[in-house]
Amino acid sequence: MRIYSAKDYDEMSRRAANFISAQVMMKPDSVLGLATGSTPVGTYQYLVERCRKGDLDFSEIRTANLDEYKGLPRDHEQSYYHFMYSNLFYGINIDLKKTNIPNGMEPDSEKECSRYDQVIREIGGIDLQLLGLGHNGHIGFNEPADVFEKSTHCVDLTESTIEANKRFFGSADEVPRQAYTMGVGTIMQAKKILLVVSGEDKAAILKEALQGPVTPRVPASILQMHRNVIVVADEAALSKMQ
Repeated sequence: MRIYSAKDYDEMSRRAANFISAQVMMKPDSVLGLATGSTPVGTYQYLVERCRKGDLDFSEIRTANLDEYKGLPRDHEQSYYHFMYSNLFYGINIDLKKTNIPNGMEPDSEKECSRYDQVIREIGGIDLQLLGLGHNGHIGFNEPADVFEKSTHCVDLTESTIEANKRFFGSADEVPRQAYTMGVGTIMQAKKILLVVSGEDKAAILKEALQGPVTPRVPASILQMHRNVIVVADEAALSKMQ
């Protein structure tokens, strides 16, 4: 595991974009695992800027997103499909047919989870997986649990996650209670993982994830077992690390 310290959120975003840019240039048909939430937004802005300048070519890139709220249509402004289009896909030369996001409108959880796992297998697995870190240690929507879930599954969101995500909705009552998410096993099969973390409010959980015991009660702690993890975090997020 390599940990890179950035001065602030903007530097963290730029450095993270550097790693993704390198992956795209080294392997133009890479499969990128993509994350949502507030942390990767700056990284995506840098990628859009570089693509528009002609420095990056996404035409052969394929993507698979970590998760999607169950019950939200694609055109809902808080769906992760909408998020990806608004923050990244709109500004890069990617073929939208090569982008993959769980279908939140499929009511049959078993059917959708099986389909999405098959999609990831068919595109050859993830070359570089971008991750954020939840306040409770979740990666994707893999919430604290008694076991690590291996494959794509439907998860009941914890109250802390609903509380953290209510800022994107009108109120906590509007936040969906379930989501489809890649499993920890799928994430760990990625050839390379890039974890981005920003803010003092993430300092305690980042320390726990990287320096505490490996436990499904802190899902991100499993990253300690991966052979190729890059952590890019700002000084505030790293403030409790020893």
